[in-house]
Amino acid sequence: MKLRAPLILATAGVMAVSACATDQLGNPVPANRAQTGAILGAAAGAAYGLQRDSDSSNKGRDIVRGAAAGALVGGLAGSALDAQARALQQSVTTPGVTVVKNGNVINVNLPESILFATDSAAVSGVAVNDLYSIARNLNSYPNTRVDVIGHTDNTGSAAHNQDLSERRARAVAGILSAGGVASNRIATAGRGFTQPIASNATPQGRAQNRRVEIIIRPM
Repeated sequence: MKLRAPLILATAGVMAVSACATDQLGNPVPANRAQTGAILGAAAGAAYGLQRDSDSSNKGRDIVRGAAAGALVGGLAGSALDAQARALQQSVTTPGVTVVKNGNVINVNLPESILFATDSAAVSGVAVNDLYSIARNLNSYPNTRVDVIGHTDNTGSAAHNQDLSERRARAVAGILSAGGVASNRIATAGRGFTQPIASNATPQGRAQNRRVEIIIRPM
């Protein structure tokens, strides 16, 4: 056990270093999603190999094999998520809607001004088209799950805003389901005004806080 634990760390370290490429000027180039997935997969695979190799009989063979298999699976998953993010960025065209690649998740941010009238959970006609585009994307990449999270500003009571954020998240999720996304892939939540991304002290900040996020994660 004492010898194999350093082996895991060494294997993960080598893979991490190999993923930190540099450009022609020697500046670091961030790892893409496929590289990140490969590193995480290698670590998970190595841990699985360590568990299998409890009798020390094959001197780390299971660890190395597990790391290699995990890297392959993780790299493939990362590549698929990269492709999905690019497709989303091309298909969602309404001004104000953003698609951001953030680590191993895709975050689609939809402002209230596009989705809803003030204090309403009825989705506007303009937003429906984008939500169906997102649904088509999700159907093309079935190995992902989706969190739909509603947010508000701090105008009004906490209870009212919590309820509104939940209803808005369910409304958006309902359109994704109507677009063919399996309901067991979708989870909804409301955060009320507890997770602002801007100051609630200004009208501009409050407008940014009133939003629904669609967070896409690999299964």
